Amino acid sequence: MSEIVIPYSPRKLQKFLHTQIPKSRFNVIVAHRRSGKTVMCINHMIRDALTNTQPNPRYAFISPTFKQGKSTAWDYIKNFAKNIPFVKFNESELRCDFPNGSRITILGAENDQALRGIFLDGCVMDETQNISPTLFPEIIRPALADRKGWCVFIGTPKGQNYFYKLHKEAMQQKGWWTGVFKASQTQILDKEELRSAQNTMSEDLYNQEFECSFQAAITGSYYGAIIEKLEIGKRMTSVPYDENLDTETWWDLGLKDSTAIWFVQRHGDQIRVIDYEENSGEGLDFYADLLDSKPYKYYRHIAPHDIKVRELGAFGKSRLEIALELGISFDIAPKLSIEDGIEAVRKALPNCYFDKEKTAVGIEALKAYSKKWDEKNQCFKNRPIHNFASHPADAFRYGCTFIGGQKTNWKEPVQVDTSYIV
Repeated sequence: MSEIVIPYSPRKLQKFLHTQIPKSRFNVIVAHRRSGKTVMCINHMIRDALTNTQPNPRYAFISPTFKQGKSTAWDYIKNFAKNIPFVKFNESELRCDFPNGSRITILGAENDQALRGIFLDGCVMDETQNISPTLFPEIIRPALADRKGWCVFIGTPKGQNYFYKLHKEAMQQKGWWTGVFKASQTQILDKEELRSAQNTMSEDLYNQEFECSFQAAITGSYYGAIIEKLEIGKRMTSVPYDENLDTETWWDLGLKDSTAIWFVQRHGDQIRVIDYEENSGEGLDFYADLLDSKPYKYYRHIAPHDIKVRELGAFGKSRLEIALELGISFDIAPKLSIEDGIEAVRKALPNCYFDKEKTAVGIEALKAYSKKWDEKNQCFKNRPIHNFASHPADAFRYGCTFIGGQKTNWKEPVQVDTSYIV
């Protein structure tokens, strides 16, 4: 049999990780930009796929979005696997099939319903800091159970979010390993390049992207600084349901992706965020039952303007009409620009109290909601990243722009009552 040559020459860090990863079932790799972690993981999967003797081995490389996975990982897979005899590449599904029956697929985390029901021998979660904290425990971990598959989490810090928690937990859990690899230590990027990056980027951004700092402020975050003040001011606490107050819900309705719902009560200027729900792949009947299962007395439900659009798959009915048939009467949020909506949220947040436990997933999304970084021009783009944070942030924005049927006037000064601490 002729030898298969993979066009891959691992660097020192990559060699170390190839040796380290098989020692633990779950690995959390915190590494600086351009460290070669994606290339290393792709080649690790290819090697495992070729040597796996189980029937029909399955592997997944999961990015925050399908588009991102295509741009970052797909070309790598094709380049490194192209010399394998009888290998097949499916461009539409971003799937690589090997002659022994193994398969590697690029998947996007934004449509978690497409990931349900699969089984996996191995998995890489790329840019983990931008992936929903529910994806691994609810979907990927069960997918690994049958074959006792492995998972590698890779990324760079983005505040003390889910990726940070994974990193900390990996230090304590049996079968887990974690490592932090800073640009100043790996010497992969030369000093001149790092000096140039340091001169171009803010201190927080540089420390986050190249020195792997979880303590640096979340760069580009729309609400991170405000939420940090809320945490310091003990606004993330226990916020019980008040039977004497009506409840309103703030929605972002997804079709194939997530639907996010905030449950809110108002008392004077206070906005008490008492609950949060998120799901995907479900129809409006599911959410009607969800509302009924809660003990809350509803005052109104706020939805985005596109709920009025008629859909062919629903016999020409809009989701607004379908919801009304199910007993949910929606008020429509004003059609504002994203920029104006973000300002409305910034205006409202200082008046908010969040139930720390029931809204934890939603809070993390608001923290992570941030601007896109333009690598070419070394600046932030004036639009948000589309990832797990988008739907919760959009739902919150629609609620904040709908105040008594009028859009929020964020230019007026606000008086905040700090006495409501449970």
